[in-house]
Amino acid sequence: MRHQLRVPQLGKPADQRKALLRGLTTQLIREGRVTTTKARAKALRDEVERMIGLAKEGSLASRRRAIGYIYDKKLVHSLFEKAKERYGERNGGYTRIVRTVPRRGDNAQMAIIELV
Repeated sequence: MRHQLRVPQLGKPADQRKALLRGLTTQLIREGRVTTTKARAKALRDEVERMIGLAKEGSLASRRRAIGYIYDKKLVHSLFEKAKERYGERNGGYTRIVRTVPRRGDNAQMAIIELV
């Protein structure tokens, strides 16, 4: 039973789901905005906010955790350089999810997730 366990399954096995979220996290930090489904955007929000929290902390251990999660090592270093000045006064809420029109093929609810 999965009572009170909020882990979005996204219709994928655990390894595929983790790889999908890692790829989307890397892409969102690189581009600043990603268009995806609403369910994926909500799952992605937790991961991105965790990475930005690590970057704000700035310790060596948090940098190694971020390098282990994000696919691009140079992107991690640039995130750690910019996070203090960009998100220093914020206590969370680093992303914004905006709903858009449904996808044409299967009518899935689409959303744009972007960094604030």
